[in-house]
Amino acid sequence: VNEVAGGLLDSATTLGIVPVGSGNGLARALGIPRDPESALRALAGAVTRRMDVGLANGRPFLNVSGAGFDAAIGHEFHQHGRRGGRRGIWPYVRLSVRRVLSYRPLLYRLSSGAERLEARALVVAAFNGRQYGAGAVMAPRARFDDGLLDLVVLEDAPWWEYVLAAPRAFLGDLARFRRYRLLRTATALIDSDGPFEHHRDGEPEPAGTRVELAVRPGALRVLVPRAVA
Repeated sequence: VNEVAGGLLDSATTLGIVPVGSGNGLARALGIPRDPESALRALAGAVTRRMDVGLANGRPFLNVSGAGFDAAIGHEFHQHGRRGGRRGIWPYVRLSVRRVLSYRPLLYRLSSGAERLEARALVVAAFNGRQYGAGAVMAPRARFDDGLLDLVVLEDAPWWEYVLAAPRAFLGDLARFRRYRLLRTATALIDSDGPFEHHRDGEPEPAGTRVELAVRPGALRVLVPRAVA
């Protein structure tokens, strides 16, 4: 979806999504049924809406771009698939559980205008939509057409705190987790003293020491089921 959308930005062509990926976070957020046949029926009578597109170091993302644990797992998941491993949510969960005990969060610096935040964090992610794949809602206030990115920070904590907090994401209540921080902005910079991995819509990007974030309001035309629109 990310690859196709990258060629449609600011064009008159409309994107329709049939969710056959591993997480389908964007399709979920747009209210598109996960079953392909149901998705096609819904899209046949859908309406066109314009959505914002995020940029990470100048490259587009539709739903989320992040650094930290989710980027590290995304990289491992990508390599797992290239080696012939099965995709889907459960292999992703297994990789995450195996890695969480050994992962060492980095110290990140975030800046947006006059706002500054420095934290050792498990995740630093910019959300255009509300959720990751599988329905984990990380940015309840995020909207695809508000001209903003929701920059979510999960500060470093013992692994058991994250295990206890995980159900909150699926209940839309993660913002009450004491390690949760949120910055809503149109532009931001994430940097660190050492190189870190980041991703765009789950696709791994080469490690670097900074990620510049921005948003292009209304840059993509997308089909949304009439019942949701």
